Amino acid sequence: MTAPSVVQIIVFFGLLLLLTKPLGGYMARVFAGERTLLHPALGGLERGTYRLLGVDPAQDMKWTTYAFALLAFSLASMVFTYAVLRLQGVLPLNPQGYGAAQMPADLAFNTAASFTSNTNWQSYSPELTLSYFSNMVGLAIHNWASAAVGLAVAIAVIRGFARRSARGLGNFWADVVRCTLYLLLPLALVGALVFVAMGVPQNFDPATVATTLEGGRQTIWQGPVASQEIIKQLGTNGGGFFNANSAHPFENPSPASNFFTLLLIWSLPAAITHTFGKMVGNPKQGWALFGAMAALALVGALICTAAEQAGTPHLAAAQIETSATDAQAGGNMEGKEVRFGIAGSALFAVVTTGASCGAVNSMHDSYTPLGGLVPLFNMLTGEVVFGGVGAGLYGMLMFAVLAVFIAGLMVGRTPEYLGKKIEKFEVQMAMLATLVLAASVLVFTALSSASPTALASLNNAGPHGFSELLYTYASATGNNGSAFAGLSTNTPWFNVTIGFALLVGRFLMIIPLLAMAGALARKGHVPASSGTFPTDTVTFAVLLVGVVIIVGALTYFPGLSLGPIVEHFQMTALATH
Repeated sequence: MTAPSVVQIIVFFGLLLLLTKPLGGYMARVFAGERTLLHPALGGLERGTYRLLGVDPAQDMKWTTYAFALLAFSLASMVFTYAVLRLQGVLPLNPQGYGAAQMPADLAFNTAASFTSNTNWQSYSPELTLSYFSNMVGLAIHNWASAAVGLAVAIAVIRGFARRSARGLGNFWADVVRCTLYLLLPLALVGALVFVAMGVPQNFDPATVATTLEGGRQTIWQGPVASQEIIKQLGTNGGGFFNANSAHPFENPSPASNFFTLLLIWSLPAAITHTFGKMVGNPKQGWALFGAMAALALVGALICTAAEQAGTPHLAAAQIETSATDAQAGGNMEGKEVRFGIAGSALFAVVTTGASCGAVNSMHDSYTPLGGLVPLFNMLTGEVVFGGVGAGLYGMLMFAVLAVFIAGLMVGRTPEYLGKKIEKFEVQMAMLATLVLAASVLVFTALSSASPTALASLNNAGPHGFSELLYTYASATGNNGSAFAGLSTNTPWFNVTIGFALLVGRFLMIIPLLAMAGALARKGHVPASSGTFPTDTVTFAVLLVGVVIIVGALTYFPGLSLGPIVEHFQMTALATH
């Protein structure tokens, strides 16, 4: 690895650490309903929203009521988005003249499911498919709503651990409103202005047709980019305004905007670990989770960057210089933007797949086998490194329950976590969430591997083609949204199967975890004893990392062996001949 690569990783993690405590503490106050500096300006809007919705924010919901409200809200927003996409031809803000022909029924279903589940998987070129109205009202609204829902669920799960002998997990509507008004809105407003200052456009102009120096004609698409860019990154949504996503100079103009984007993606997922510690009354518990996430993230960043900077043995065998010099970036630059190079691209790949973001500034399909394995493994572990807004925390808490269960088995006593006994029901719910995700990824990948219709969309055969299929359903089920590329997914088969994988990965994970939180909230507090396994130490963080890796390895190692691992051995074997 080059020195600039190492420095960038150190600076990034250092700034992320500095943001975690103040932002996490602020989030704890917001979701507790405490007064903040923004209440004088936004308090009236909050109260007006409750009156408009007919909601009593003080009403405490049982987990079943909380889950029902979440599902009803998500279903309504999904149906609304489907209607907007299908009717965009008769709706305003459509200077491109797009209609239902650009958004057929199967693609509209896939897209509506994608944005409702905070995935933003896009099987189309946005600038050639969506009107400004569809982008701003049909899709961008989900960047706010789905992010707020994810954070609300995480807070509800935290309350399950923090409360004692309680029947409820809070109020879903209050959590969503407070998250939107006091957290997402101010951060997005400031961040959008920062993006505009960095050169990201924000307008409603139609495409500009320019004449090139060679006399040709070039169509330059633009629009309200900055306002969508900020919330897509802050809310770990990831859908691009342009097909090139964060590799497009209008979405990501410079290395400075690239680094700013990386901090946006992980800022809330990292901060909520401190929120967790504050709400359960022991900040060290939050730092243990942060440490486990950071360790996984750091190892992934180092492996991915090193693999890409090492390049491929084919180039070395051909006597081509692959080391970094003043005249060249070195390593594997295929599919990467020269503005960001290998260091900025590899770190972006790790960050976006560690979170359920899906924004990309390089083509993961062009990575070396080991370099591409890292973002794939990030998603297969449930994206707990640091995960999507809310989703990363409740995913890691699922692993924490499994970790203390394993620790309890080792010492021969009932496992405890945060003063709550972890019994049969809690372990069953954690395992159900784990198995649902694995079943979705593996079953849909297997079906597509055996389907002539699906295989006809593959541009690559062999292990790389299999990696593309595995990556597709890992991304969909993990609600990530990035693609390996090399696979044409805008077909009825992929639009429908990916659409179902999106919904399974979102809601069939959330419901068991809310059920687990509801059961924990009803329990009393068990005083710590000499047999209690401490969960706020480095030892527990190490155990947690081990559980994440072992569960991921045992579940997906056969699939990874058929894909990137065997491809790596093929690459090294070919280079020796």
